[in-house]
Amino acid sequence: MSFLLKISRLIDAFSELIGKLVMWFILATTLISAGNAIVRKLFDSSSNALLEIQWYLFAAVFMIGSGYAFLRNAHVRIDFISARFGARGRNWVDIFGIVVFLFPLCYMMATLGWPLFERAWSTGEMSSNSGGLIRWPVYGLIPLGFTILFIQGVSELIKRIAFLAGHGPDALAHDESTEEEKLAQQLLDEAQARLKGAQ
Repeated sequence: MSFLLKISRLIDAFSELIGKLVMWFILATTLISAGNAIVRKLFDSSSNALLEIQWYLFAAVFMIGSGYAFLRNAHVRIDFISARFGARGRNWVDIFGIVVFLFPLCYMMATLGWPLFERAWSTGEMSSNSGGLIRWPVYGLIPLGFTILFIQGVSELIKRIAFLAGHGPDALAHDESTEEEKLAQQLLDEAQARLKGAQ
Protein backbone atom coordinates (compact mmCIF):
# COMPACT_ATOMS: atom_id res chain seq x y z
CA MET A 1 0.00 0.00 0.00
CA SER A 2 2.90 2.40 0.68
CA PHE A 3 4.02 2.05 -2.96
CA LEU A 4 0.51 2.93 -4.17
CA LEU A 5 0.35 5.91 -1.81
CA LYS A 6 3.68 7.11 -3.21
CA ILE A 7 2.19 6.93 -6.72
CA SER A 8 -0.84 8.83 -5.43
CA ARG A 9 1.38 11.59 -4.03
CA LEU A 10 3.20 11.88 -7.38
CA ILE A 11 -0.11 12.17 -9.23
CA ASP A 12 -1.29 14.79 -6.72
CA ALA A 13 1.92 16.79 -7.21
CA PHE A 14 1.36 16.67 -10.98
CA SER A 15 -2.23 17.88 -10.54
CA GLU A 16 -0.99 20.73 -8.31
CA LEU A 17 1.34 21.84 -11.12
CA ILE A 18 -1.52 21.69 -13.61
CA GLY A 19 -3.65 23.73 -11.21
CA LYS A 20 -1.00 26.46 -11.04
CA LEU A 21 -0.73 26.50 -14.84
CA VAL A 22 -4.50 26.82 -15.17
CA MET A 23 -4.45 29.84 -12.85
CA TRP A 24 -2.16 31.58 -15.34
CA PHE A 25 -4.60 30.67 -18.13
CA ILE A 26 -7.34 32.47 -16.21
CA LEU A 27 -5.16 35.59 -15.91
CA ALA A 28 -4.26 35.42 -19.62
CA THR A 29 -7.92 35.04 -20.59
CA THR A 30 -8.86 38.05 -18.48
CA LEU A 31 -6.09 40.25 -19.91
CA ILE A 32 -6.82 39.24 -23.52
CA SER A 33 -10.54 39.82 -23.01
CA ALA A 34 -9.95 43.27 -21.46
CA GLY A 35 -7.43 44.22 -24.14
CA ASN A 36 -9.76 43.11 -26.92
CA ALA A 37 -12.66 45.09 -25.42
CA ILE A 38 -10.52 48.23 -25.07
CA VAL A 39 -9.24 48.01 -28.67
CA ARG A 40 -12.78 47.42 -29.94
CA LYS A 41 -14.14 50.48 -28.09
CA LEU A 42 -11.23 52.86 -28.80
CA PHE A 43 -10.32 51.88 -32.36
CA ASP A 44 -13.50 50.14 -33.55
CA SER A 45 -11.38 47.12 -34.39
CA SER A 46 -11.36 43.52 -33.29
CA SER A 47 -9.52 40.28 -33.94
CA ASN A 48 -11.16 36.89 -34.39
CA ALA A 49 -7.89 35.28 -33.32
CA LEU A 50 -8.01 37.13 -29.99
CA LEU A 51 -11.66 36.24 -29.51
CA GLU A 52 -10.93 32.57 -30.22
CA ILE A 53 -7.83 32.39 -28.01
CA GLN A 54 -10.06 33.56 -25.15
CA TRP A 55 -12.34 30.57 -25.46
CA TYR A 56 -9.40 28.22 -26.16
CA LEU A 57 -7.89 29.27 -22.83
CA PHE A 58 -11.27 29.12 -21.12
CA ALA A 59 -11.77 25.59 -22.46
CA ALA A 60 -8.28 24.65 -21.24
CA VAL A 61 -9.13 25.86 -17.73
CA PHE A 62 -12.09 23.51 -17.51
CA MET A 63 -10.66 20.56 -19.41
CA ILE A 64 -7.19 20.25 -17.92
CA GLY A 65 -8.19 21.80 -14.59
CA SER A 66 -10.72 19.07 -13.82
CA GLY A 67 -8.09 16.80 -12.25
CA TYR A 68 -7.00 19.64 -9.97
CA ALA A 69 -10.63 20.27 -8.99
CA PHE A 70 -10.98 16.57 -8.14
CA LEU A 71 -7.80 16.70 -6.05
CA ARG A 72 -9.13 19.72 -4.13
CA ASN A 73 -12.55 18.11 -3.74
CA ALA A 74 -13.99 21.20 -5.46
CA HIS A 75 -15.96 19.32 -8.10
CA VAL A 76 -19.71 18.91 -8.13
CA ARG A 77 -20.78 15.92 -6.09
CA ILE A 78 -24.08 14.39 -5.09
CA ASP A 79 -23.93 15.14 -1.37
CA PHE A 80 -27.54 14.23 -0.69
CA ILE A 81 -26.49 10.56 -0.94
CA SER A 82 -23.05 10.60 0.68
CA ALA A 83 -24.10 13.01 3.47
CA ARG A 84 -26.30 10.25 4.91
CA PHE A 85 -23.27 8.06 5.59
CA GLY A 86 -20.32 8.17 7.94
CA ALA A 87 -16.69 8.49 6.79
CA ARG A 88 -16.41 4.85 5.66
CA GLY A 89 -19.73 4.99 3.82
CA ARG A 90 -18.76 8.20 2.00
CA ASN A 91 -15.52 6.60 0.87
CA TRP A 92 -17.37 3.52 -0.40
CA VAL A 93 -19.75 5.80 -2.34
CA ASP A 94 -16.75 7.58 -3.86
CA ILE A 95 -15.06 4.29 -4.81
CA PHE A 96 -18.27 3.18 -6.50
CA GLY A 97 -18.58 6.51 -8.34
CA ILE A 98 -14.95 6.50 -9.48
CA VAL A 99 -14.98 2.90 -10.74
CA VAL A 100 -18.49 2.75 -12.20
CA PHE A 101 -18.94 6.28 -13.55
CA LEU A 102 -15.70 8.28 -13.69
CA PHE A 103 -13.33 5.74 -15.25
CA PRO A 104 -15.73 4.64 -18.03
CA LEU A 105 -16.65 8.28 -18.80
CA CYS A 106 -12.99 9.32 -19.02
CA TYR A 107 -12.17 6.35 -21.25
CA MET A 108 -15.14 7.01 -23.54
CA MET A 109 -14.51 10.75 -23.86
CA ALA A 110 -10.76 10.36 -24.43
CA THR A 111 -11.26 7.69 -27.11
CA LEU A 112 -14.03 9.67 -28.83
CA GLY A 113 -12.07 12.91 -28.61
CA TRP A 114 -8.85 11.50 -30.04
CA PRO A 115 -10.13 11.07 -33.65
CA LEU A 116 -11.36 14.69 -33.65
CA PHE A 117 -7.91 15.87 -32.61
CA GLU A 118 -6.15 13.53 -35.05
CA ARG A 119 -8.30 14.62 -38.00
CA ALA A 120 -7.84 18.33 -37.20
CA TRP A 121 -4.08 17.80 -36.85
CA SER A 122 -3.68 15.89 -40.13
CA THR A 123 -5.90 18.24 -42.18
CA GLY A 124 -4.69 21.45 -40.57
CA GLU A 125 -8.31 22.39 -39.83
CA MET A 126 -8.77 26.11 -39.35
CA SER A 127 -11.54 28.21 -37.88
CA SER A 128 -14.23 29.24 -40.36
CA ASN A 129 -13.92 32.80 -39.05
CA SER A 130 -11.70 35.23 -40.90
CA GLY A 131 -8.31 35.38 -39.17
CA GLY A 132 -9.32 32.53 -36.87
CA LEU A 133 -7.03 29.96 -35.29
CA ILE A 134 -6.11 26.37 -36.01
CA ARG A 135 -8.48 23.91 -34.36
CA TRP A 136 -6.29 20.99 -33.27
CA PRO A 137 -5.15 22.55 -29.97
CA VAL A 138 -8.70 22.94 -28.69
CA TYR A 139 -9.71 19.47 -29.93
CA GLY A 140 -6.62 18.07 -28.21
CA LEU A 141 -7.94 19.36 -24.89
CA ILE A 142 -10.68 16.71 -24.93
CA PRO A 143 -8.51 13.58 -24.73
CA LEU A 144 -5.87 15.41 -22.67
CA GLY A 145 -8.36 16.70 -20.10
CA PHE A 146 -10.10 13.37 -19.62
CA THR A 147 -6.76 11.55 -19.39
CA ILE A 148 -5.63 13.93 -16.64
CA LEU A 149 -8.96 13.43 -14.86
CA PHE A 150 -8.59 9.64 -15.18
CA ILE A 151 -5.09 9.77 -13.69
CA GLN A 152 -6.29 11.89 -10.77
CA GLY A 153 -9.14 9.42 -10.36
CA VAL A 154 -6.53 6.68 -9.86
CA SER A 155 -4.94 8.74 -7.10
CA GLU A 156 -8.29 9.39 -5.43
CA LEU A 157 -9.18 5.70 -5.62
CA ILE A 158 -5.88 4.79 -3.95
CA LYS A 159 -6.56 7.31 -1.15
CA ARG A 160 -10.09 6.00 -0.58
CA ILE A 161 -8.89 2.39 -0.40
CA ALA A 162 -5.97 3.37 1.87
CA PHE A 163 -8.39 5.06 4.28
CA LEU A 164 -10.69 2.04 4.36
CA ALA A 165 -7.69 -0.23 4.98
CA GLY A 166 -6.46 2.02 7.81
CA HIS A 167 -3.36 3.22 5.96
CA GLY A 168 -4.20 6.87 5.45
CA PRO A 169 -6.39 9.84 6.39
CA ASP A 170 -9.89 10.42 5.11
CA ALA A 171 -9.45 12.47 1.93
CA LEU A 172 -13.11 13.46 2.11
CA ALA A 173 -12.83 14.96 5.60
CA HIS A 174 -12.53 18.71 5.26
CA ASP A 175 -13.09 21.85 7.23
CA GLU A 176 -16.35 23.45 6.14
CA SER A 177 -14.80 26.95 6.35
CA THR A 178 -13.49 28.52 3.16
CA GLU A 179 -10.06 30.17 3.03
CA GLU A 180 -11.76 33.57 3.08
CA GLU A 181 -13.77 32.66 6.18
CA LYS A 182 -10.62 31.41 7.93
CA LEU A 183 -8.81 34.68 7.10
CA ALA A 184 -11.78 36.75 8.28
CA GLN A 185 -11.89 34.81 11.55
CA GLN A 186 -8.15 35.28 12.03
CA LEU A 187 -8.44 39.05 11.47
CA LEU A 188 -11.39 39.21 13.86
CA ASP A 189 -9.46 37.32 16.54
CA GLU A 190 -6.47 39.67 16.13
CA ALA A 191 -8.72 42.76 16.36
CA GLN A 192 -10.40 41.45 19.49
CA ALA A 193 -7.00 40.68 21.05
CA ARG A 194 -5.86 44.27 20.33
CA LEU A 195 -9.04 45.68 21.87
CA LYS A 196 -8.53 43.64 25.03
CA GLY A 197 -4.89 44.76 25.17
CA ALA A 198 -5.92 48.44 24.83
CA GLN A 199 -8.41 48.18 27.72
